[in-house]
Amino acid sequence: MDGRTRVHLVRHGEVFNPGKVLYGRLPGFGLSDNGHRQAKITAEHLADLDIAAVVASPLDRAQQTAGPIAAAHNLPVGVDPRLIESRNAFEGRTFEAGPAALSRPAMWPLLRNPFRPSWGEPYTEIAQRMLAAVTDWRDQYPGRHIVLVSHQLPVWTARRALEGVHLWHRPDRRQCALASVTTAVYQGSQLVGVEYAEPNGPTGNTPGSVGA
Repeated sequence: MDGRTRVHLVRHGEVFNPGKVLYGRLPGFGLSDNGHRQAKITAEHLADLDIAAVVASPLDRAQQTAGPIAAAHNLPVGVDPRLIESRNAFEGRTFEAGPAALSRPAMWPLLRNPFRPSWGEPYTEIAQRMLAAVTDWRDQYPGRHIVLVSHQLPVWTARRALEGVHLWHRPDRRQCALASVTTAVYQGSQLVGVEYAEPNGPTGNTPGSVGA
């Protein structure tokens, strides 16, 4: 043990979504068979760590991803609403902010400011709630490992905030693969590093992707 606290931000696995709906916070979107496999592989990746708590977003896909990780350490899966997916005005549609939306004039007001972004929860608000969760769980278990299971945009926004870079970005350039692990490393309350691992390999975003 090096005395450092590590908070692992895990993105959930692949979702069963044959209709390619931008599901956002909608209920009823759980993991696909491949997503369950990804969750088990990530659990194996974390199995040898001294994990003190496994906590997830309340959404099914995050809870299901957290399950194998928690089981490997004989822990329950906690719930923290701050880890939930970001709000999105395109939720429930079969397209997201991007070229497809430009063909619909009614959608134009939602696209007026991609730096905020105007179609959903502001990046600053996502960062605030995610970092508050990271800080609270870190402080509960100093010197140990904590797993927080969330979603692509919240995890990526938290990472950018931790690294001190601007929060706006191109969605197709997020480094946050399915069931990936983004780790904030702390010495006391001081951030000393950010690490990233893809136990399931890269699952890059493509234009029109509805993965979240």
